Amino acid sequence: EKHISIQRQLAELEKLAGLSEDEKKPCPLCPEEKFKACYGHKLHRHLQNLHWKISVEFEGYRMCICHLPCRLVKPNLVGDQTFSKMGAHYHCIICSATIARRTDMIGHINRHVNKGETESRFITAPAPKSSYQVLKESDTDVQVLPNYSTPQKTDSYFNPKMKLNRQLIFCALAVLAEERKPIECLDAFGATGIMGLQWAKHLRSSVKVTINDCNENSVTMIQENCHLNKMKVKLNTKEENNDEALGGGEQNTDTIEVTKMDANVIMHMRSFDFIHLDPFGTSVNYLDSAFRNVRNLGIVSLTSTDISSLYAKAQHVALRHYGCNIVRTEYYRELAARIVIAAVARAAARCNKGIEVLLAVALEHFVLVVVRVLRGPSPADDSAKKVRYLIHCQWCEERIFQKEGNMVEENPYQQLPCDCHGSMPGKTAVVLGPLWSGALFNTGFLRRMLFEAVQYGLDETQPLLKTLVCEAECTTLKNFSTHGPYDENKQEECGVYIKTPDTSAESCVLHGKRKNNEVVRNAAKRQKSDNSAEHPAFYYNIHRHSIKGMNMPKLNKFLNYLSEAGYRVSRTHFDPMGVRTNAPLAQFKTILAKYSTPTYTGGQAEGPLHLTEDVHMGDQVPAAADTKSEDAEFLEDNKSGDAEFLEDNKSGDTATMFTNDCPIHCAAD
Repeated sequence: EKHISIQRQLAELEKLAGLSEDEKKPCPLCPEEKFKACYGHKLHRHLQNLHWKISVEFEGYRMCICHLPCRLVKPNLVGDQTFSKMGAHYHCIICSATIARRTDMIGHINRHVNKGETESRFITAPAPKSSYQVLKESDTDVQVLPNYSTPQKTDSYFNPKMKLNRQLIFCALAVLAEERKPIECLDAFGATGIMGLQWAKHLRSSVKVTINDCNENSVTMIQENCHLNKMKVKLNTKEENNDEALGGGEQNTDTIEVTKMDANVIMHMRSFDFIHLDPFGTSVNYLDSAFRNVRNLGIVSLTSTDISSLYAKAQHVALRHYGCNIVRTEYYRELAARIVIAAVARAAARCNKGIEVLLAVALEHFVLVVVRVLRGPSPADDSAKKVRYLIHCQWCEERIFQKEGNMVEENPYQQLPCDCHGSMPGKTAVVLGPLWSGALFNTGFLRRMLFEAVQYGLDETQPLLKTLVCEAECTTLKNFSTHGPYDENKQEECGVYIKTPDTSAESCVLHGKRKNNEVVRNAAKRQKSDNSAEHPAFYYNIHRHSIKGMNMPKLNKFLNYLSEAGYRVSRTHFDPMGVRTNAPLAQFKTILAKYSTPTYTGGQAEGPLHLTEDVHMGDQVPAAADTKSEDAEFLEDNKSGDAEFLEDNKSGDTATMFTNDCPIHCAAD
């Protein structure tokens, strides 16, 4: 039976007390020594002000405060006598627990709700069995608990802010699905199963999806979400009969395999073409297992959310997890991406596999890395050689990777282009790393990802992918074309031939087969020739190097000035005000100072800036006008994601012409 302190209305509590004006009645929730019997009007005020006003409400019931000897507090020793004080408390309507404080009682009820425990044995009309919420993302429905955004308190973690991350991974999987069909893909940390459900729902027969989670409650929720999206579930090699979930006589042959085991175990037991790792925090504990059985030319993607260590807020944690020494720099996001890739390259090399970085994105909430696996000791050696240390000047923030080789240099400061060590006292530079020193993007793969994003209508991902394409090519061209996945020029990525319908039999790499010696030699030659075409490492923040008291030129104009000076230049997704260029920092500052205008006050006439000796006096300083029009143009460039796709049925080629400038900010920024 429910406790007498749990009532629906105040009248029920008064009826329980038996109010009467002619006779004194005691309070039903207080002992006689605490509240003596009194007449009805006084007892009514007592029940209303003391018990009913500070009650806790749940499902239409009020849990009033109780002073009866239901809960004994710690006894007090006074001399030789022991006094047991009766404490005020609340009775939980769900589990019958007694809680002393009102705030603790509210938190206790909320914990029941978060766990889905809302049914009480006292309530005659039971509440719903679960308080699930149904969320929809990319035409996929998932059930989540009310506290789905708190990973420490829920078994089914779902973060809506990671939608961009899920779309990028889907585009990468869609590109791989065009190369070979069907492919076996694994979502090692399923949680709600949203990612695997999107793979199976959109790619259908091209993929065989396996969703894994080690938590039993999460596995149950994944199965329910599969039924919610009208998909069959294969659990423990026994396919469930869910004709009722399909409903309406619909037939759906899509089957998702759901497993309950540790992520390391399933990756050791089975081979996959595509593996995605998204644990809570760092993913270094699962890299060895991921590269153990991944197939040749497969893809491994990992999302790291331990941004406190990667972004140099907890440097000791970065040293413990990644074995890397870092400091906070202006390019900290790209530094975080290179830290993760270095850990991936070392893990792959231990399994005699090399990597080719296809994509590296570092945003506010996560660091996403997508790599292609190249089997063999030679690619493993090439990848391991690209893990090097970085020399970083703490005064001007100039940086450069250490030279290859094991010989100790007499003066490592000579490698830095700046002269801060000679002009500043003490030690001015630090050694960071080990870091990945190779390219962070693959232009051909990014173009095909952009094509898939347009095909599947992923509008939020397209601006970021366009920015990445420009960043990979290190260009600011306003007109650039993105060819479809069947373009002959995009069948090869960093020496690896990709199987496409237009590729001849001699140049295709069969699934699971090693490349012949001739292909390997040709690949090595192409890699040597393409090293100069890689995008420059790192970027400079224009605000970090601005001159005090001077108005900087608009960023788009400054990019044109650097390009006119003969340097490669582009915007970067890592920093909205960052400039990726191969220009030295000294020349970067010189051009910035050349085209900066003084801050004028009091109607002072404008005039050219007196330049230093290393700047030609014949160059003109542009006026600081047209700021509003340029801002409007910049906003239009950011919002523009319009594309025109022209399909040629005869040739099968698809081309996309983008007439707008490359957008800078991604959706998360």
